[in-house]
Order: sequence, then C-alpha cells, then structure tokens
Amino acid sequence: MARIDLDHIRHAYLPNPTREEDYALREVHHSWEDGGAYALLGPSGCGKTTLLNIISGLLTPSEGRILFDGADVTGLQPEERNIAQVFQFPVVYDTMTVADNLAFPLRNRGMAEAAVQARVAEVLEMIDLTGIAHRKARGLTADLKQKISLGRGLVRADVNAILFDEPLTVIDPHMKWQLRSQLKLLHRSFGHTMVYVTHDQTEALTFADKVVVMYEGEIVQIGTPQELFERPSHTFVGYFIGSPGMNVLPVSLDGARAQLGSQSIVLPGAPGPTGGKRTELGIRPEYVQFGSEGMPVSIRAVEDIGRHKIVRAMIEGHELAVVLEEDKSVPTDPHVTFDPAGINIYADDWRVKLGD
Repeated sequence: MARIDLDHIRHAYLPNPTREEDYALREVHHSWEDGGAYALLGPSGCGKTTLLNIISGLLTPSEGRILFDGADVTGLQPEERNIAQVFQFPVVYDTMTVADNLAFPLRNRGMAEAAVQARVAEVLEMIDLTGIAHRKARGLTADLKQKISLGRGLVRADVNAILFDEPLTVIDPHMKWQLRSQLKLLHRSFGHTMVYVTHDQTEALTFADKVVVMYEGEIVQIGTPQELFERPSHTFVGYFIGSPGMNVLPVSLDGARAQLGSQSIVLPGAPGPTGGKRTELGIRPEYVQFGSEGMPVSIRAVEDIGRHKIVRAMIEGHELAVVLEEDKSVPTDPHVTFDPAGINIYADDWRVKLGD
C-alpha cells in the first residue's frame, strides 16, 4: 500500500507541445492517501486512462514526477512499481484452472506453496469462485473471467496499489452491482490503495471514498459523493454528476442578489469579487420547488420515471429541470423558488465562495 503523489504531472502525445491544448493531461498536482479508494471519473478523452497509465508506469509523463510513499518512481517500469492492474477486458490464462490463474503471480515471486494455496483459497472465497476453482478458464463467461482478473489483482498482499481501468465494461448489468459491492468489501478488508477508472457515475459513487472528476485533461474536483452533489467546484461536475444534472443559469450579481432576466434571486451570501468573469447560478433540480409564489415558469414536458417526476420547464428563456415527488402534481399556474441551501455561484465555470 502506498501514498501516491502526483507532482506537477503533464503529458502530451505530440513531440513538441507548445499550447495548453496540445496536452492530453494538463497539470495535475494532487496527493492520494495510503489505503484510499479513489475513482477517476469523466467522459471519454478527458485524460483519466492517460493518468492511470502514468501511475502504473505504462506511460512516462512529459513533465512532472510520480512518487510512491515519497520515493520517485517516474522512471521505473511497471514491474518495478509493485502494482496490480485490472484492465477493461479480462486477461486470463485459458489453459490454467481458475485457482492456478490466481496462484500464478504468487508462484512467480517464489512464495511457498502452502502460503500460495492458503492465499488463493481466501481470495477465491471472497470473489465467490470457490465452486469452479479447478475448472479451466477457457469457456467461462466474460463476467467470470473478469472476476478471475479481479482476484489476480487482489491476491498479492504486498502491492503498493491496485489500478482498475473500467473493469466492469464487459460485465452484464445485473452482475455489476454485485462486483462493485465485492470490491468495496475487499477494500475495507485489505485496505489497499485502489484507483478505479470509469465514465459511469454510479460505479464511481458506489465504489470510491473520494471521486476524482476529470474534464479536458485536468482534475476539476476531488470529493466525496455528497460534496460532488451539493457543492460542485466546476459547472462540469454539476452537469456530469446527478440525473438530471445541475441547472446552470446565466446571472448578473449585485451583492447578495443574482439577477436572472427580470427575476431577482436572494443568495445565501454575497460572492467574492468575480473580476468581470461570466457568472452563472447553479442549482440542482432537487432544490427547485413549485409553489403559488415565486418566479413564473412555463412547462415543456413531464417525465414520469416511477419514483419521481422530472419536470422540464422554461424560466426567463432558459431551460430548468425540477424533480417532483411522484404523488405531487404540477401546478396549473406554476411558480418556482430556489432553496438557498442548494444555490451555487460560478465565475467562468469555477465555484465562487459565498460570504456573509
């Protein structure tokens, strides 16, 4: 297990990068604690797999250093970093049994056979593969093969970190929840530093203690699921986390008030100076309430998704999503108010702290 320090990491696939846009991974300078469970979350092309490959040693960064427990490993090969990696598509030895697949990395390191058998039996039970331990891997389903890959990543107790690169992509949807839950339990049992790459917010939020949200080659927020939901640091986090995502509305600011078209909204505090930047108000649909008073809206559509309704409305010429409880109805003369606890202000996409 190891603390991972990303020391001013940048990476470009071009030979002579000159502009910020030339970098697939813009400057990343963060520390991840020993024993933490982190998810790298973001859309395709945001840089998350590039960052994972830099951590693993499959890729050397154009700039910066990576440290494990304070030791510079930037120039070390993957096998010298003592990490385990589980890839998107299962990598198994088809001619070996399930048990021998798990035993292979331990035997390669010269572990005594009695210790190998004990460790393999422990991991087989944890990933629920004891019943097929002596079957050949050839012919097994994709989800069972991926469980073998997961087990092989977990079988070594001495690894600095375990890296997962979208490991549930090929798994049937009904199996994903079970495997995510098993990974969470395994992390709690062993305390390995785990880094899990995904574009799926459900996977990230249910697996990780801290979610690392990436956008256009940089980390825009690291936080708990609750922090990402309630206080998105960047408008992209608001869009990407939640279903539907956060409403982002253009406003002008006047002290502790925001002006949205002809409507004035009282803020929970006055924002700091924004320096002439583009200002927006962000509020999640869950914090928008219908009532007989407030700001008038027009209804465009109502989506009934069982547990609640999503109301698509227009306010001052801008789209607004509202979450409505299933047993509630949309008023005939709809007005909305914004819960102050859910209001965020952004300047050029970055959250501004609200003061007194």
